[in-house]
Amino acid sequence: MASRAVVPQRENNEEVKQRNARADGRNRRVLQDIGNFVDERAPQGKKPITEGVFAVTQAVKGAQRKAADKAEKLKPEDVIVISSDEKSERSKHVSKKQGSSRKQVKTLTSILSARSKAVSGLINKLNVSIEDIDGADAGNALAVSEYVDDIYRFYKLTEDEGRVRDYTDLQPDLNAKMRSILVDWLIEVHRKFELMPETLYITMNIVDRFLSMKVVQRKELQLVGISAMLIACKYEEIWAPEVNDFVFISDNAYARENVLVMEKKILDTLEWYLTVPTPYVFLVRFIKACIPSDDKIENLAFYLAELGLMQYPAAVMYSPSMLAAAAVYAARCTLGKSPLWSETLMHHTGYSENQLMDCAKLLVKFHSTTAESKLKALYRKFSNCDAVALLAPARSLLPMPINHGE
Repeated sequence: MASRAVVPQRENNEEVKQRNARADGRNRRVLQDIGNFVDERAPQGKKPITEGVFAVTQAVKGAQRKAADKAEKLKPEDVIVISSDEKSERSKHVSKKQGSSRKQVKTLTSILSARSKAVSGLINKLNVSIEDIDGADAGNALAVSEYVDDIYRFYKLTEDEGRVRDYTDLQPDLNAKMRSILVDWLIEVHRKFELMPETLYITMNIVDRFLSMKVVQRKELQLVGISAMLIACKYEEIWAPEVNDFVFISDNAYARENVLVMEKKILDTLEWYLTVPTPYVFLVRFIKACIPSDDKIENLAFYLAELGLMQYPAAVMYSPSMLAAAAVYAARCTLGKSPLWSETLMHHTGYSENQLMDCAKLLVKFHSTTAESKLKALYRKFSNCDAVALLAPARSLLPMPINHGE
């Protein structure tokens, strides 16, 4: 029984070898078309090296003969000349007849280059009044001038995902005034620890998003604030304050364990989603688009933006990019810049002057009341920054007083 099982297997193997040999022969005959002709395979082992070299030599000679024969058949007027000049990017046809049937072959690179030049020329013609604000950063790798427009286009597309909506109905124990008191205190803490500007904006984004999802008692509002700033510091700062620093700054109102528990609760609620475009991200770009720009307009724009951050209506009614653009517009109106809104600013912000008007008027209204307000943190902070807090608000954006004598 064993011998019967083995014999058919051997026969099958021999049949397979024969079929492979026949297929090999067919493949070798196809190669004859390019001059790589081999009479027959070596019966055993590998071919000698000299035989392989001879075969390659014969193949090259055969290819050269066929190329020469083909060149002789071409007519003189159809000969293609390849220019070695660097200025010539494609083959040139030397032809006496203008109506030659041979088509000029264009590479994909040349086509894309030509289209890119055409589009760039068209854009330059259309945007003659838009200044290049990234030209000076061409040699700065950290400025990523090649991608910065795409980055801010992405910010505009995703800003609604991290935007805060009205949550007053969700918090029966809190109101807008309490939130303003918390922000005023957090601004003082931010200055005391000498933190980065972005940290304050991230802190308030975390606070507002958490309050829009979880009910918080009044006694825990400050705990939410310091826990949010702790998270923002870990996200943004190089040397972040420790937990005990926040416990001390809050006059030991909470224990260290309370801060850690609230920190974990906030992160779980937000599902660790912290990378959101804040008004600060847009402010940096929009201030750069103010040409010419100076420290005064920069400090005033930040002052107005932080006023909007502090006041609940502005924080929930307007998107981060609109709040930033309106702060820049209101700053230009306050300083009497001309024009108030340029084509360059419209291009980079994506907003027209009319679209920003309502938000800008609200920011100027906050500006006009800060001197009399009991919450002085922002007023003191920006009184030392070119004294922008002491500037008179833009009259053109304030409501006209009613004259009862008429």
